[in-house]
Amino acid sequence: MKTKSKRQIGLFQIVMLGLSSIIGSGWLFGSWEASKVAGPAAILSWIIGAIVIGSIAFNYIELGTMFPETGGMSRYAQYTHGSLLGFIAAWSNWVSLVTLIPIEAVAAVQYMSSWPWSWAYWTRGFMYNGEISNEGLFVVFLFILVFTLLNYWSVKFLATFTSFISIFKLVIPLLTIVMLLLAGFHPGNEVGAGIGGFMPYGSAAIFAATTSSGIIFSYNAFQVVINMGEEIKNPKRNIPLGIVISLLISVVIYVLLQFTFVGVVKPSMVAKLGWHGISFQSPFADLAIMLGVYWLSVLLYADAFVSPFGTGVSFVAQTGRTLAAMVDNRHMPKFLGITNKKWGVPRIAMAVNLVISVLLVAFFRSWGTLASVISTSTLIAYLTGPVTVTTLRNIAPHFKRPIHLKMMKFMAPFAFVLASLATYWAMWPTTVKVILIIMLGLPFYFFYEWRIHWRHTGAEIKSSMWMIVYLIVISVMSYFGSNSFNGTNLIPYPLDFVIIIIVSLAFYRWGISSYQITKNLKTARHVNSKVKMK
Repeated sequence: MKTKSKRQIGLFQIVMLGLSSIIGSGWLFGSWEASKVAGPAAILSWIIGAIVIGSIAFNYIELGTMFPETGGMSRYAQYTHGSLLGFIAAWSNWVSLVTLIPIEAVAAVQYMSSWPWSWAYWTRGFMYNGEISNEGLFVVFLFILVFTLLNYWSVKFLATFTSFISIFKLVIPLLTIVMLLLAGFHPGNEVGAGIGGFMPYGSAAIFAATTSSGIIFSYNAFQVVINMGEEIKNPKRNIPLGIVISLLISVVIYVLLQFTFVGVVKPSMVAKLGWHGISFQSPFADLAIMLGVYWLSVLLYADAFVSPFGTGVSFVAQTGRTLAAMVDNRHMPKFLGITNKKWGVPRIAMAVNLVISVLLVAFFRSWGTLASVISTSTLIAYLTGPVTVTTLRNIAPHFKRPIHLKMMKFMAPFAFVLASLATYWAMWPTTVKVILIIMLGLPFYFFYEWRIHWRHTGAEIKSSMWMIVYLIVISVMSYFGSNSFNGTNLIPYPLDFVIIIIVSLAFYRWGISSYQITKNLKTARHVNSKVKMK
């Protein structure tokens, strides 16, 4: 990065920025998608998803306060295990973030396609067979462009914009919960009375919904606080508080939304179609119309602009900083790391992300497909966090730790195991497809290794071998796992969970023993030396 960022964002703004990122299109579609997979038991999927992301965030709170730097999540693994693992982690994280930009645009356009007013007939062609049509694709491109332009000027403008948007985004979901429950609540739905029971598709479906229905995707945005660390005032206090407060508020909202969705669907519809068969174009707006609360449907159609808009704008900022930070790995073109001197934003990285986002949505045109890609690639990136935080405690105990969390000896392996299970829950073949997308980044890495005459390539591969083998093993497990997760059922449920837990713990131990002392650790020491303990 060519210029120093000024700390401009306070606690309120960082909480609002976190909420603006977390409460995006996930609330508009997640409850419906999860209900289709798990029925009324989907409410447990949201709680499990919160535990998975919360345990992962626990590790990153310590790392984020140790290294309060822009795009920090792209660097942590590099500090302890060298450039190859750092590149894999950064690339995985970037893939998840750059996919978030088009998914928010897709959500807005999908709600537009079902506008019920006669004057809005021109939006009806935006969707075709559950996917964005060519006509709708043009509108998606326009949204992505607007997201990018709003980030082209200063961090302070972004924080002010998202603080305003976040308040609106909190009010509408809460209003939706209250009004829909008052308009037509069916308590029997919550326990599945007469319509298949609380778990109509079994307990495995609860876990499957956690990743495949966009729940992990919905909670993922806590990392916006980590990646903007250099711009945050008093990071020792505001980074952990920003993460905890925004996550807790979002968990409450998402669980209540799932409870509401299940409770207000007509029992006759569920009896006829089953939870699997319920189909909505604009889930909560369609329910409001079905229950005769037309004014609420208008607000929901408006919020279908605001919620994805706020999240899309937030993630353009974060994704730009993530790509720019990858330059420090020395395996990406240097021009991507250039920051505009006047406004302090990585404009070139943002422009590249815009192009990639457009290409992604041109090939993956449905919300569900994009959500699966995001969830799985995010989890793979997060796997390095528990390994890195434990390794740093072993090899750099003298580093400043503004927040030295207790129970890390338990929480780090616990988070690693949960991230591994959640990756498996994405189901075959999504798991292996995302891993292949991540592997597509390796030619960049090896091109730059070739340019420096393979100077340390052997050592880099050795310290990253645990992750490479891990990705192969989790792909094989996904294929041979239970049919509940689209596997061949050679390893039935729940034996597949037991094996993944044991294997994950073995890889966690391998990971923390594969550290590499390089000049990257000196860089980490330099960043850490600037941390204020008071």
